[in-house]
Amino acid sequence: MVRRPLPSILSTGSAQFARSRELARTAADSATDVLHPLITITRGLRRLASAGRRRWAETPRDRRGPLLFLVASSILVVVLVPYGPLLAVITLMAAAAWQGRDRTPPAPDGPDESQIQRLHVLYEALVPHFSTADDPSPMYAHGGDWEDVFPTLEFDDSGRVALLVIRYPAYFPDGEAAPRARIEQLLAAKSGRGREYLFDWDEEGNELTLSVLSPLPTDIAAQRFVTAPGETVLGFTDPSGVQRTLPLAHGEDLCDVPPVVWRTGIRSTEPHLLAVGRPGSGTSTLLRCIALQALEQGDVLVIEGGGTGEYACLAGREGVLGVEVGLAGALAALEWAAHETERRLVAANHARQAGDPPPDDTKHPLWILLDRPTAFTHLADAEGHKDPQTLLQTPLRHGRAAGVTVVVAEQFDALDSLSDAVRQHTRARVVLGPASRQQLETVLGAPPHTTPVDDVPSGRGYARLGSGPVHRLQVPATPDPYDDATSDAHRQAVLDLLPPRSAPADTDVLPVTAEPVIADPVAAQPSTAAAPDAPLAERGAADTLLVKPVVLDTALAEPVTAEPVAAKPVTAEAAVADAEMADKEAVGAEQVSSTGG
Repeated sequence: MVRRPLPSILSTGSAQFARSRELARTAADSATDVLHPLITITRGLRRLASAGRRRWAETPRDRRGPLLFLVASSILVVVLVPYGPLLAVITLMAAAAWQGRDRTPPAPDGPDESQIQRLHVLYEALVPHFSTADDPSPMYAHGGDWEDVFPTLEFDDSGRVALLVIRYPAYFPDGEAAPRARIEQLLAAKSGRGREYLFDWDEEGNELTLSVLSPLPTDIAAQRFVTAPGETVLGFTDPSGVQRTLPLAHGEDLCDVPPVVWRTGIRSTEPHLLAVGRPGSGTSTLLRCIALQALEQGDVLVIEGGGTGEYACLAGREGVLGVEVGLAGALAALEWAAHETERRLVAANHARQAGDPPPDDTKHPLWILLDRPTAFTHLADAEGHKDPQTLLQTPLRHGRAAGVTVVVAEQFDALDSLSDAVRQHTRARVVLGPASRQQLETVLGAPPHTTPVDDVPSGRGYARLGSGPVHRLQVPATPDPYDDATSDAHRQAVLDLLPPRSAPADTDVLPVTAEPVIADPVAAQPSTAAAPDAPLAERGAADTLLVKPVVLDTALAEPVTAEPVAAKPVTAEAAVADAEMADKEAVGAEQVSSTGG
């Protein structure tokens, strides 16, 4: 599929607006410099006029007459004196210039006493890490001067460090992760807890830049994002982390926000995603946000292991193949997904061998969203069934070629229960909620460049796509619209994005077999008619997929024609073979019925 380029107003509009704003700001600064004397005199005249009005209002009524006579006499004398009007104008302008001067106290040239004390403490704390006994002229020494190693510094309104450039000796092992982590942890503790710091290591110049990051916006609701086919917005990050912005509606205003875009499809290097977090960290919010975006171009199959009903709003919607919350439904749905992946691979392979383009149904995106799949693992072991994660082997391994994307959300305490296939094939990673540095490095594969904090809002975390950099992430507010604690604005935003409910259609109930005979993935609907907690053998025909009657793939079935087909002669050997097969099937059915499943 050829990717259609974005309109020029969207791709280049932000840059043009930025250049226009910069030119306007430069012109305004130049005009201010040229007209500064006139602005000062005008401000002084306004202040003199205000002082005259106040003096007139404060003068008693019985003294206003003599005051007017005195002013009129002074004006008459000035007029009669040679060069009097000119001298009066000069005097008035001088007084106005004096009164209109900028009275803002100048900013201090350096830090005050409390800030100097902070810098001294920070310098002393870095001495054991940036000094050795063999250094003849150490940059860091107890009782040394901090001004030589802190060339650039800024403070916020509370007196804490906002920007600090730190010089360190060349023998410090800045290429190793452990020494850098110790320095970053020390600087974060001494500069003030509760804030997120960005550390930029300049290994060539032996300088470390510490800067305080502003909080990411948490009130951006879910909405239609301007993205290309195959792109999914996971959330928003810092402007310095990405080279792209998206036009978004932030309340009643429009703004450009830098997004974290995950690219899926046949050319994606990270076709599957794993999201990890603590309870209440926002992993379900992330899955709902992904589902709403996936429904614009494909089909979605949701499997929830927590059983909390977080995805009830998706049930029965167009494009939603099913929302399963029980073990039997999860097994049936994942088994169908595995067969559908195989069917797509076979159909695409036959088309390539014939020199034809792949069928359209093999290119239709299919999304499998699993929330806490390890909850089914313990239940399957208790009931004697296979782990549903084993059915993810085929979609995970061949999903990119078949147009199948798998998204798994799990909690930290059950991370070890994930199968090897899930951990190996989900190279796009997201960590939400509070997490230690070791947990972040374990899940993401690399430590973040910022300091994680303990108190973070829901949906805040980090994201890493494959071997790329680690980005700060804030997931758009996509709450459950059926939750009473959801605000009206966010609830309505989610309801507006939901597709309409699908109309009931006459369907045939087909059992899930080992052969990939489903030709239309859009028509498949996992059924949840039976009780979710019922055993798989007791649910019977309810644990099947509702499939519309369609023509099977030409590679798997003969084409249906209107002309009568002559019956083939049946030989005796074939009849005997069919009879023996029927007897075996009858004996097997009796054994199954006698054992209860």
